[in-house]
Amino acid sequence: MLESKSLRHFLAVAQFGSFTQAAKVLHIAQPALSISIKKLEQTLELVLFRRGEKSITLTEEGKVLFEHAKRITQQFEDAQLAMNELKGLDKGEVRLGAPSMMGCYFFPQVVMAFKSQFPNLKLTIIDAGTASIRKMLLNGELDIGVINHQNVPEDLETDHLLSSEMLAVVGKEHPLANQASISYQEFFAQELIMFKSGYFHRDFIDATSQKYQLDSKIAFETNLLPMILSIVKQEFAITALLSLVTEHEKDLVGIPFKQPITLNLSLAWRKQGYLSKADRTFIEFVKRYV
Repeated sequence: MLESKSLRHFLAVAQFGSFTQAAKVLHIAQPALSISIKKLEQTLELVLFRRGEKSITLTEEGKVLFEHAKRITQQFEDAQLAMNELKGLDKGEVRLGAPSMMGCYFFPQVVMAFKSQFPNLKLTIIDAGTASIRKMLLNGELDIGVINHQNVPEDLETDHLLSSEMLAVVGKEHPLANQASISYQEFFAQELIMFKSGYFHRDFIDATSQKYQLDSKIAFETNLLPMILSIVKQEFAITALLSLVTEHEKDLVGIPFKQPITLNLSLAWRKQGYLSKADRTFIEFVKRYV
């Protein structure tokens, strides 16, 4: 019979590829960990790891168990959170994943208003691209995340947050600044500064360049939004950002594309995951705020 402890031991070895490192993280002796894994393999009558001289890797059977074990251990953690809430052990925490543009221009006011109303709840906000946020939600590293509402995984529940137009963004003295609109050809003829792949505005740019067979002249690549804004303001390059950015940045000009693109952003969370009272309260608060 499978037990939660042996599954946690199995996951640790699989994730670190080392009995030594896994034992340190689990705070148990390495021989005890080796015995635990051996008993698990005997119980299942399967070999789960290939034990090499320098590395330990999963067998095909181990890979199958790994996917199930992740879900099972996450459910155990969810159950513990639920019980802690019932006993009043935790004040409550919301772990939110948000892309840079949302983190800088949408959520500060929301977060401050939320904390004013619920001062005992803790908010942890992670800046990441929507692709990374999806993975962290599915892995249980985040409770709630902002994602692009496109090709949403079946394991995620979503609630529409806002729609925002993607604009070409230039400095206010840039030669393109007075144009009423811009073509993709004109945009891609310029030197660009972009977020790295995995952020929705970069994914949009990459998809557009491929669709219209246009080469991207990416001169700068960074996930630091302040750096992107500074370089565009000084007219070393242009970029593409959501309209909510140019609404707050007086030294930038947003130019609509001749073929407009609107991104729909949603709050997302795991369908089978446990949403704490703090999580549910935050979701409802954001919906009312919007």
